[in-house]
Amino acid sequence: EVEVLPTFGHYEPEAVAVIGPDSTWLALTTAAILGVFLVPEISYEASLETLSLKQFYPSFLRTIPSDRQQVKAIFLLLQQFGWTWVALLGSDNAYGRHGSDALYKLLTASDACVAYRGIIPVNKDASSPELHNLVTILTDVRVNVTVVFSNRRSARPFFEVVVQRNVTGMVWVGSEDWSLAQTIWEVPGIQSIGSVIGMSVEKAEPRMLERFESWQTAEKSAAADCTGSTGAGRGIGQSTPRDCTQRCTCCHSLSTVPDVYDAQGSFNVYSAVYAVAHGLHDLLGCASGVCSKGTVYPWQLLQKIKQVNFTLYESHISFDANGDIHKGYTIIMWNWSGPSWAFDVIGTFSVNPDRLSVDQSKILWHTKDRQAPTSVCSEACQPGEKRLQRSRHRCCFSCEACPSGTFLNRSDLYGCQSCGADEWSPARSEACFNRTIEFLSWSEPISWALLIPTVLLLLLMAGLAVLFALNASTPVVKSAGGKMCFLMLGSLACACSSLFCYFGEPTRHTCLLRLPLFAISFTVFLSCVATRSFQIICIFKLNARWPALHQAWLRRRGPLLFIAASTAAQAGLCLAAEAASPSAPHRDYGASAERVALGCAPSPAAGRTAAAAYSVLLSAGCFALSYAGKDLPASYSEAKCLTCSLLLHLACSAAVLCTQGALRGRGEAAARALAALCTLGAQLGGYFLPKAFVILLRPRLNTPEHFQAAIQRYT
Repeated sequence: EVEVLPTFGHYEPEAVAVIGPDSTWLALTTAAILGVFLVPEISYEASLETLSLKQFYPSFLRTIPSDRQQVKAIFLLLQQFGWTWVALLGSDNAYGRHGSDALYKLLTASDACVAYRGIIPVNKDASSPELHNLVTILTDVRVNVTVVFSNRRSARPFFEVVVQRNVTGMVWVGSEDWSLAQTIWEVPGIQSIGSVIGMSVEKAEPRMLERFESWQTAEKSAAADCTGSTGAGRGIGQSTPRDCTQRCTCCHSLSTVPDVYDAQGSFNVYSAVYAVAHGLHDLLGCASGVCSKGTVYPWQLLQKIKQVNFTLYESHISFDANGDIHKGYTIIMWNWSGPSWAFDVIGTFSVNPDRLSVDQSKILWHTKDRQAPTSVCSEACQPGEKRLQRSRHRCCFSCEACPSGTFLNRSDLYGCQSCGADEWSPARSEACFNRTIEFLSWSEPISWALLIPTVLLLLLMAGLAVLFALNASTPVVKSAGGKMCFLMLGSLACACSSLFCYFGEPTRHTCLLRLPLFAISFTVFLSCVATRSFQIICIFKLNARWPALHQAWLRRRGPLLFIAASTAAQAGLCLAAEAASPSAPHRDYGASAERVALGCAPSPAAGRTAAAAYSVLLSAGCFALSYAGKDLPASYSEAKCLTCSLLLHLACSAAVLCTQGALRGRGEAAARALAALCTLGAQLGGYFLPKAFVILLRPRLNTPEHFQAAIQRYT
């Protein structure tokens, strides 16, 4: 509903509607005055966006699209061709200033940059220093596209200077006021300035334009006849003044034949007249066949005009809430390929919703290759390269590749963002990728290569235990330690079972068992070997000098105490290491850029070193005891076999220490499992297999007589 001022509710002017005027600056004045009285005013030329503000111009409507739509069309056109480095010129009036301001706001809010923004002065000719200075600046900024939002009067001298200064090879984007104006394309030499693309109000239906041109021809002829008769009358002093209420039959005079632009604009006038007619038709109830004779108030007619909705020569006529007509633009391009000036329709801009459509196959560019020219300050960076600003214009930049571990987010082209902890990216990346979780799984070939020997080793230990149990009373088993052999085989089996903690996804329990289970079990085995070697040395070498030593050793349960004390010391070292920093699953992000190594957080270096040093020290003691008995009877001497097995153990320990920082994740777990497997295999092969060989394949050597003979030969 239109808000009615109480004072003018019954105001009855002689004219209930006004059509016109034909310029923006005049419309600003008339719309402000007529709006006070709510007299409908329909302009066919005033396109200024400000006139859509209903709080200032409540009764203003128009049959030409608002400049707001034209600005959108130009903006979308620039985006369509990727022109981000442009110059923007506007005429020094409300039309040019408001239009260029609105376009400037759209461009600066997007990825485009305005290299130069200038004003075309009014009422100047081609000799104006201001125009020459404007064109000089335009050539200095080195843009390929210039938007000229100007009226015809200001645009003509500007293009005359452009031709004089020999500015060629540019793309000119024109507003609807001058893009089809005859006064512009008649400028001598203008065909050399480059490609001209312009806006034009949606083309009227061809039959309407033909009818208008026929009317023009008739009016021109009538005006010529009237001019002749009037001149004759004036010649004899009979000139009679006419007032505006008199009927005039010869009041039409056309100085020049209107161009295409005027033929287009005439349809806007035609539409305005029909809009008023439809409003009156509805207000007076003429649809019933008889029109009412009641008083017509302007505000009543304004309401009806805003509601009109009809079709005129296949053009839909209706107004939105701001009084703007629902009409778009056609995109035209000048064509100089023929003998004279012409234009081609290369696209359209429709409203509600705003959509630009350009048929590029119809475009004839001025370039040598007939391709659309570019207009950018800096070429676009390659994917994954960030922009480095090098001027106040964000379109002018250099490019720098994003390093690995970062990516370029399209929402921020000026900075590389870091990937998350569980993500990675190569250099010049626009996205991050999830890292592969890596651990020594059960199904991998390397796991099978380690698991099969481990299982076979456990089966061998079980077989040896059975073999030794069946031959527990034989001299070979007794010389190997008797019942202590089963403790040694059990400790080796426990140490071997610790290898299973290296396979599969690490858990808290497997991480806690890895080091203590192997270290303590292997310490038990080494302690048993040391005890057995010490006892043999006591019997054969120390018994003559200290005969009570061996008896005291056995009486005070020396073997059991030594094994227990040695094992307790190793257990204490392992517990201290775990207490200081418990082993738990952790993610190693430094192993590789693409992978996350899932393993166990190692205990402190001091704790691990102490446990390893204790095992090495115990191994060295075993080696020293076995070497001291190298000259004992062959049935009691394991110097050669134990020396080889203990040296292999020391080599494996050294290899693990050396590769500790070089291998991570899957490789580290496999290396530790392999070292432990080699150590256990060496100890089992060096101590038990020779005895099993004698039991199974040399039974004649497994007799008391053979052992007695060997002792007698030694003594």
